[in-house]
Amino acid sequence: MNLLSLCWKPFGHEKGNHGANGVLGGGGSSGGSKEGKDGLLWYRDIGKYGSGDFSMAVIQANQVLEDQSQIESGQYGTFVGIYDGHGGPETARYVCDHLFKHFRAIAAESQGVVTAETIQRAFRQTEEGFTTLVSESWSTRPNIATVGTCCLVGVIHQQTLFIANLGDSRVVLGKKVGNTGGMAALQLSTEHNANIAAIRQELKELHPNDPQIVVLKHGVWRVKGIIQVSRSIGDVYMKHARYNREPINGKFRLPEPMNMPILSANPTIISHDLQPNDSFLIFASDGLWEHLSNEKAVDIVHSHPRAGSAKRLVKAALQEAARKREMRYSDLQKIDKKVRRHFHDDITVIVLFFNHDLISRGAVQDPPVSIRSALEHR
Repeated sequence: MNLLSLCWKPFGHEKGNHGANGVLGGGGSSGGSKEGKDGLLWYRDIGKYGSGDFSMAVIQANQVLEDQSQIESGQYGTFVGIYDGHGGPETARYVCDHLFKHFRAIAAESQGVVTAETIQRAFRQTEEGFTTLVSESWSTRPNIATVGTCCLVGVIHQQTLFIANLGDSRVVLGKKVGNTGGMAALQLSTEHNANIAAIRQELKELHPNDPQIVVLKHGVWRVKGIIQVSRSIGDVYMKHARYNREPINGKFRLPEPMNMPILSANPTIISHDLQPNDSFLIFASDGLWEHLSNEKAVDIVHSHPRAGSAKRLVKAALQEAARKREMRYSDLQKIDKKVRRHFHDDITVIVLFFNHDLISRGAVQDPPVSIRSALEHR
């Protein structure tokens, strides 16, 4: 149980390490929140960030947690990232260490102005950096070429929300419906998963001469019969032919030459002007959405106090996972990591609540909030 022993430690509190950890304007802060744990579940029930309150939780299912996440809030606005790794934890950890740093440096070049291009460049630099790491590690750790991560990023800059996504994590907006007291669920992210017909069509158009670009295996559509997501950071074995060869595992090696990258690291980015009836955002890795609909998740947040919202969503997903296997939730809780993966995935949830008075005044978080999960790998 030493894994994640430092989970939820504020990112940047180490003495003399502020600059290295990417905390803007001084030492990091936890946003006035307290962390707790319950078995494999870690959480922060409530805290403050630049535009309101947040709630945060993660449940581990794999032998090593492959999810990473962060909240950074300061002079530039607020940056939220959820990184759902696959094949191992290395890429998600790398992205959590580097993506925000690149974003902050690029924003600083334009005096703090944030655009979709700012985010695009940060993704590109992170992908390039990880690819360099794979190259440097090839002789000693070649299998790092088969590790990747989905990336879901939200940036609140002044009164604009940017959402950038690679892979199949998801963000859903809870939006008040007039004066009815109701709350609508609006999905803001575009997912890149071969099980989605539009993504299969996109892949076929990009690779018109490859009849095996998507393959149905055991009822699941996969890119080249190997991986479900079509965009990611990492997975360089599906992007660069020089890494699709021995000594990586044979199940990852393609039988035919790779003439162009099969997976992309180019995120889908949307911008949304925040409105007074926009109430909250739910960011989560796909482990949550496997068990909860957008509407159910929004209803859970809307119908309960803000404190504990993320933990409540995780527990609702676990209860549904137990129900599907015809077992009691209490019995699921007793199952250890690794074996737990047969019942549900690692799940990370961040809920951001909007304070529109703070947003309209352009309030700056001081001291900055800088939080990330799972620092034990340092």
